[in-house]
Order: sequence, then structure tokens, then C-alpha cells
Amino acid sequence: MSMNYVFAFALGLGFAAGLRSLTPPAVVAWAAHIGWLNLNNSPLGFMGSIITAVIFSLLALFELFADLQPSTPKRTAPFPLVARILTGGLCGACLCAASNQSLIVGAILGAVGGVIGAFAGYEIRRRLVAALNIKDIFVALLEDLVTIGLACFFVSR
Repeated sequence: MSMNYVFAFALGLGFAAGLRSLTPPAVVAWAAHIGWLNLNNSPLGFMGSIITAVIFSLLALFELFADLQPSTPKRTAPFPLVARILTGGLCGACLCAASNQSLIVGAILGAVGGVIGAFAGYEIRRRLVAALNIKDIFVALLEDLVTIGLACFFVSR
């Protein structure tokens, strides 16, 4: 991947982590496992393990279900926001590592993307529910699909 794009993609993958904190790491883990991202000689090589891919996938499925529950805290609350920052940073670092770029820059961009995605996603979802006068679950399911699509797009380039 060209250096021109890898940093933008790290930010974008972080944005996706801001929408759903565990879906992008699951996609990254599978991409590393099947060879789309070569993380073998990096400190992030563990992301290519089948165990890592399965664990992140199970956690992502749980998150997709938990997001539909009314008792789930807002993504902008401290703990969920920190999770999005950390997973966005992890995903950004993985993209940069696979392109032989700075893991630190990738982590920072992914973390920033996580913050942007968390606040933008929250506001867009809230406004869509109000503007369309529909139940939150429909917008939440659309957001799930957007997150999966974005994550797949960024790791497949």
C-alpha cells in the first residue's frame, strides 16, 4: 500500500472503530490471518493468529448484540470511548506495520479516528433516528453494516 494512502486508511479504520470498537480489530485479525496484511515480522504479529481472529470475532458479535440493548452506555462515555481509542490505535498500527510504516503514527491516527468516529457516529445515529422517526434498531443495524464495509474496504487495499 502506498504511503500516501496508508495513513488515511489508518485514520479511516480508526473511524470505523469509533462506530463499533471490536468489529475493525476482528476484520484486521482475519485479514492478517489470511494474508491480506503481513504482520509476521512486526510486534503485531499476534493479530494474524487464528486464536486472535476468533476471539475478536466473538467479542465483535457480542458487541453487535449489546449495542441493541437500551442499557448499553453511550459510546462517548469514558470506558466505551477509551475502548474505541485503543482499538482504533491497534488497527491503525496494524495497517501501518503491514505497509512498513511507523506503528506509532498509525496508532495515533487510528486513535484519532476512533474519537472522531465515536462522536460523529453517535450524532449521526441520533439525528437519523429523529429525522426519519424510526426505531433506533434500524439505524443501529445500518451502522453495523457500514462499519463492516468500511473495515473490509480499508484492509483490502
